[in-house]
Amino acid sequence: MFILATTEREYPWGTLRSTNASKVKVILEEKGVPYKVDRLHPGDLWKKPESILEKHPLGKVPYLETDEGAIYDSTVINEYLEDRFSSPVLRPEKPAALARMRMLENFGDEAILVGDLPKIWMPMWSGPEKRDADAMQAGRDALRDRSFGYLEQQLEEGGYLCGEFTLADAPYMAMAMVLEVDGMSLDGYPLLESYLERLRSRPSYKAISPATSLDDSAGRE
Repeated sequence: MFILATTEREYPWGTLRSTNASKVKVILEEKGVPYKVDRLHPGDLWKKPESILEKHPLGKVPYLETDEGAIYDSTVINEYLEDRFSSPVLRPEKPAALARMRMLENFGDEAILVGDLPKIWMPMWSGPEKRDADAMQAGRDALRDRSFGYLEQQLEEGGYLCGEFTLADAPYMAMAMVLEVDGMSLDGYPLLESYLERLRSRPSYKAISPATSLDDSAGRE
């Protein structure tokens, strides 16, 4: 059984999840493979003990413990899962389509998950009275200025980024989670808004949904 290392915590104001680990979790769910979650304390990631550095040399999450050793980096993990489990197919075959998938996945990582989304998400790991509302609004504005218009151009009504659901959609599942918690308006981006709702309607989203308890999202047999 796979073990997914992440930081998922139950706070008085809600359940908070690692966006990059959530990106991996939805692919584990889409593939239907058994796994369980190992929830690391955020303090351990700050201290970077040897036990974590042995699994991820940068002392980060996620990493996936497999029978073939530990694998780190969410994109690499998801490619590994696609290579190891052929069904369902979550990657196009034609070179141009595959390149498009990887570009859109990379955009989700760099512009959103490690770009502007943390400006909204990271303050939520503190109590409401400690959050910097101006910084959070700056994150929303940055998403609109840099990402939403581009994504709106990539989408077609009723579809996913590459037509069918692929690995490219995984980082945007995590974005859908954060924006559900934040309640940010998507006025002016109707294709993006409906796309995020389609992502939230997939069965795999339940594993990262803010409405799902930690007990109910600890893995699958």
